[in-house]
Amino acid sequence: MGKITGFLEYDRKDEAYAPVKERIKNYKEFTKPLKESELKNQGARCMDCGIPFCHSGCPLGNLIPDFNDAVYKGKWEKAAEILHSTNNFPEFTGRLCPAPCEEACVLGINEPAVSIENIEKNIVETAFNNGWVKPEAPLTRTGKKVAVIGSGPAGLAAAQQLNRAGHNVTVFERDEKPGGLLRYGIPDFKMEKNVIDRRLEIMEQEGIEFKNGVHVGVDITATELQKEFDSIVLCGGATVRRSLPVPGADAKGVVQAMDFLPQNNRKVDGIPFEGEEISAKDKKVIVIGGGDTGSDCIGTSIRQGATSVTNFEIMPKGTTDRPEGQPWPFWPMRLRTSSSHKEGADRVFSISTKKFDTDKDGNLKSLVTVEVEWIKQPGQRPMLKEVEGTEKEWDCDLVLLALGFTGSETTVADQLNLETDSRTNIKASAADYKTNIPGVFVAGDQRRGQSLIVWAISEGREAAHYVDTYLMGKSDLPLKGEGDLPRV
Repeated sequence: MGKITGFLEYDRKDEAYAPVKERIKNYKEFTKPLKESELKNQGARCMDCGIPFCHSGCPLGNLIPDFNDAVYKGKWEKAAEILHSTNNFPEFTGRLCPAPCEEACVLGINEPAVSIENIEKNIVETAFNNGWVKPEAPLTRTGKKVAVIGSGPAGLAAAQQLNRAGHNVTVFERDEKPGGLLRYGIPDFKMEKNVIDRRLEIMEQEGIEFKNGVHVGVDITATELQKEFDSIVLCGGATVRRSLPVPGADAKGVVQAMDFLPQNNRKVDGIPFEGEEISAKDKKVIVIGGGDTGSDCIGTSIRQGATSVTNFEIMPKGTTDRPEGQPWPFWPMRLRTSSSHKEGADRVFSISTKKFDTDKDGNLKSLVTVEVEWIKQPGQRPMLKEVEGTEKEWDCDLVLLALGFTGSETTVADQLNLETDSRTNIKASAADYKTNIPGVFVAGDQRRGQSLIVWAISEGREAAHYVDTYLMGKSDLPLKGEGDLPRV
């Protein structure tokens, strides 16, 4: 460790944001990078701790102290090699990951944690700016053909790893361009889409084939792919949206977040979209759901010109400190305030929607809520209870449902006779990602349910190892925490 006392000498410093009035005029990323000297100081804050719990906090097992030390010493190319050895796409995680590694940081016990995510983003951006990220096609090909269905982070990670093993990999994507929710769910102000495109260009140069606009299960059956390919990896995601089963939920103006966000992303990217335009302009918007998707709806609504944005969350307001019963180094369910929340949204906690009211033409005009409380019972899950006398009507023109997902679409699973669980996710062992059908593997949200981008990449990498083992009898592809240096 180059600066043993760094955590005593330097305070945490995060990137600044462009002023709200400036950034809401467009969909560009709005963070302001730190100077190189400041980033070196942030790397120096990484402690020479005996056990780096950040490793266990990161689903990818990133070698965090190693790349922090390299940044402190100004060895940026080495830092990029270390980072890429366990993470195929640090430009994605450096922008979008909620950073469980930081919650597990030893320094975070009594001080602000090391700014791992921001260091990660700057490492990979420095690597791209200096031309260190180059296509690396395998020296030989195995002759084996693998189909990867879905081009989200799990599918892309699996594809790149399998291609590195020498297999001929084809990625099938039903949308116009690859990226999955990275492209069609994440707003550009969180990650501009050229960040995806530059990585895809490298993957194509490495020999990976992308077939876009091909809906497996519809345009081509999964059983047809079985005949053509030696193995199939399912990375389609958990895309079945959770609804709100209350009266009036079918009103005009009650919209699923994953109809609203993809349409706006298509507009920003100049991609045609089907159906009627969904716009928050000059509307009173209520976003139901307090997670990242709800936050994305808030920022997008504000940029579209909403007159007001209110965010409902059924859970109670979290604490800024760790809640009782969630000690370090575990992930704490604390209050998290995003940049979108700070752009002018009102937040209401412990509230549940009872019904939607419409005008005579079926257009949304208001909704009714009730306050709720969570009753804790020993040995049981907390029980939700409505608070009598707290019903309230809210005027609104647009309601966005950001309630998460309940499982996966089953078309491909049905065609392949795959076993699924009660949430329609495909059953597969976490030990080897195998389904009940030989040669068919599954990774990411389609296996584990809705989860984090860092878990998706981890699952794609891990699944690739076992697909390679299935095809070749063994695999040199790394598992979690096993670096494959030197590779940028």
